[in-house]
Amino acid sequence: MSYFRVTLMRSAIGLPRRSTDVLKALGLKKRMATVFHPVSPSVAGQIMRVKELVQVEECEKRLTKQEVHLERKPDPGYYVEKTAARQQKELHMP
Repeated sequence: MSYFRVTLMRSAIGLPRRSTDVLKALGLKKRMATVFHPVSPSVAGQIMRVKELVQVEECEKRLTKQEVHLERKPDPGYYVEKTAARQQKELHMP
């Protein structure tokens, strides 16, 4: 089964009530929020009503909230060889 991954990219502030109601029906409240819906004509119709505000991808499985968070988390650009606490333990152990 495939899913629509819908992410709210633009705010609905100042838009007609119909648009904000569609976003609520999709479960989108905040910018950069992501929801997953099974592929169906009714969901596709809702997405088409707010297509200017959302980013849509089709994916094979739903991701958990934590998986979505880890996907967005950038690479820190460094790695830790030893922490200061670990280095102190190694110095004081005979």
